[in-house]
Amino acid sequence: MADWNTRLEVKLGDATITPISTFTPTFNVPHTVLHSIEADNTGFVRQPFTFTFTMGVPAVAAAVADLTELATSGTEFQVVVAEKKGDDWAFDSIKFARCVVTSANPSNVVIDGVPQASFTCMALTVGLEA
Repeated sequence: MADWNTRLEVKLGDATITPISTFTPTFNVPHTVLHSIEADNTGFVRQPFTFTFTMGVPAVAAAVADLTELATSGTEFQVVVAEKKGDDWAFDSIKFARCVVTSANPSNVVIDGVPQASFTCMALTVGLEA
């Protein structure tokens, strides 16, 4: 049984900006098929991969303002696993370094619960360990 005592956080240096409520990664590893005069699909050319993700963060305190400032200034940040008490995420190690925000979607006003802001980002360096 997994030990659910970790979660993802946005970090700038050693400072935690905010915990991440939702995280949707997308890996893109494009390939171009090569054809010849004699046959189709004779090979492929692998192109560089891209790693993008969308994260939802609680729209409370200064977290959204801090992330918006990072977005407008193009400042790089990290997404890391942090051990916490409670029911969150369970990874041994995961690190997305050199992340930048590419677009932001402010939260809607909600009647109950914490409003969530959504940020679309890309990571230039990805490290995963199971």
